[in-house]
Formats: sequence, C-alpha cells, structure tokens
Amino acid sequence: MGKSKLLIVEDDRDLIELLRLRFQREGFAVAWALTGEDGLALAAKEDPALVLLDVMLPGMDGLEVCRLLRRSSSVPIIFLTVRAGEAERLLGFKLGGDDYMMKPFSVDELVARVKAILKRQAAAPPAAKQLQGLHGIEIDHDRREVFVHGKAVKLTPKEFMLLETLIGADGKILPRQLLMKRVWGYDQKLGLDERRVDHLVCRLRRNLREEGSRILTVSGAGYRIKRAETAPPRAK
Repeated sequence: MGKSKLLIVEDDRDLIELLRLRFQREGFAVAWALTGEDGLALAAKEDPALVLLDVMLPGMDGLEVCRLLRRSSSVPIIFLTVRAGEAERLLGFKLGGDDYMMKPFSVDELVARVKAILKRQAAAPPAAKQLQGLHGIEIDHDRREVFVHGKAVKLTPKEFMLLETLIGADGKILPRQLLMKRVWGYDQKLGLDERRVDHLVCRLRRNLREEGSRILTVSGAGYRIKRAETAPPRAK
C-alpha cells in the first residue's frame, strides 16, 4: 500500500515547507500549490487523501476552492486560517469543510487531526453489518455507498460516517458531543465546535432527499434516526 497523499494549498512558502517536512516524516506523500486554481488542478491530478486549505489565498480564496472541489470530490478538507469569525467558520462547514485550524497553530495538533480523520475514514465496519439500512435508505459498508429508494446518493466521508452512526444507534438519541467524537475522531470543545454537527446534519438531510426527514432533532439532547422496516436487499 502506498503512502497517503496530502495536498497543501497555501500561499506562505515557509509554512508549506514546515508542513511538508513534518508530514513527510510522518509517512505522508505531500503535494502543494500556492494558488486556489493550481490547488484544484492538483486535486484532480493527484487524488489526495486529505487537503489542507488556506482560506485567504490570492485570487480564488479557499472557500471558493472548497465549493468547487465539492462538485466532484468528497476528500476531507481542513481549513487553515487567521480569521476567527464565527460566520466564516460556519460558512466553511456549510460548503463542505471538515475542520478548521486557526493560525498560528500547533503542528502536532494538526498532525493528530489529520491522522484522526484518515483513521476514521479507513476504519472497517463490523463484518455482520456490511449491508444495512432502513426502509428507503440502504448502506453498503464495503463499498461505502448509500442508496435512497435504490438510487445512489453521493455523500462526503463525514456525512457517510454520521449516517452510519445514526443508523447503528437503532433509534437511540445521540448527543452532539458523542457524534463529534464518533465522526471527527477526537474530542471537541463546547460552543461553536458543536455547530459543525448541526451543519453536517443539515447537509446529510438534504442529500438523503425525501428520506432526510428521518433524522430527528431532539431539543436539548441531540439527534436520532426514526426507525422503520429494514430495507430489502437491493437487486444485483
């Protein structure tokens, strides 16, 4: 198995070099770009396992890069930014970003977050639950595919993990903090960080189309999925 490839899209050459050397020592292959346009081209060419994306890029900014990248890819994206504004962070999550690191940041923490995201993505589901679903929604764990009424729907890795977790809970209420630990792979602080769960739920509901209403909000407690009949096996 080859090395996991990391794509860094950042206009600070010193930071690129720092991150490149550190992630190479951690066993990653690293590609990098100084502009959003070049970053999009490299993402299409290199098919990275994860993207570190600066928000304040010259020309096309990181938020626009994220929006365009999400048209064709579900690759995990961690934003790197000096901006601490709540509105921008929420917009980043809405556009499909998976995490934020505020500059200046701890490189050790960034490495830990990258590894946690990739570990969660690579984790194999239990063998007894390779094909699982509700009436109208079906998950193929081996292929990491989701079908709504027999039609494939495209989910990001985080959306897929969230759906797996909700369905696996069999209708039980899952608090936001537990969902963050299950989906992001590490503990988060209270407050703004918990909102990323809400935005992820909104995106998942939208992508599940008419079945998205099965994901119920339990005020003050968290989320649960409405149980229904198990979906019959999909015809091959």
